[in-house]
Amino acid sequence: MNEKNGETDAVTGVGSRVTVTAPGPGIGSGSVACTGVVIEDYADMVIDSASVGRDWAPVHRWAIALDDGRLIFADDDDLAAPD
Repeated sequence: MNEKNGETDAVTGVGSRVTVTAPGPGIGSGSVACTGVVIEDYADMVIDSASVGRDWAPVHRWAIALDDGRLIFADDDDLAAPD
């Protein structure tokens, strides 16, 4: 975690290339490491699950357009700098 701006070292903001752990393309295919580009930062919208009284459908901070064409949402812990 970068203490200056609260972002992970892998993410400098919208437009950053990242590697993210994402669901595989098929049902039951597990997780795979994919690369993509951060297209939106929802830091202002992330809320504590306890404050809404549920733990399902959490808001994730980052919207990422994967190189394979999928759009996924991820948290800081799911991201890494690309190899």
